[in-house]
Amino acid sequence: MLSRHIAGFQNVKSGDSGPKWVEMPSVSGTSSGNIDAGENYHDLGIQYPDAPIPRTQSDVIVRRAVLDDISGTGDLMNWVSDGDIVIVEMSDLLSRDMELQLAVSNIQEFVEGDICGQVVRLGSSRLLLLPSTFDSARIQ
Repeated sequence: MLSRHIAGFQNVKSGDSGPKWVEMPSVSGTSSGNIDAGENYHDLGIQYPDAPIPRTQSDVIVRRAVLDDISGTGDLMNWVSDGDIVIVEMSDLLSRDMELQLAVSNIQEFVEGDICGQVVRLGSSRLLLLPSTFDSARIQ
């Protein structure tokens, strides 16, 4: 199973009354409606999971996912084969050693062997999956 998470905003300073509203010229004057302070948050990714987003050749999508079990590896492989960069959180699998090894092995075999991409370890519980159009570099 693959879970999607969207980062939330947190108050950084004590005494903050909430998020600051910023006027953006690119959306000012549009008739799509205004968002008022205190209005409920609507996760458009849940409402429109497969929204038709036009992509050009140079567009890059960075996806963030939590891999709960091995059944979610298919989605990861599909995203990487589409040319997307994927950051995978696998902390739930760390306690299930055999399933973790199988999932990482399947991902690595596909990304590095089949599509000539790269799998980069980020800390102890994350992987960065890069399609063949991207390279990573080690900084010494």
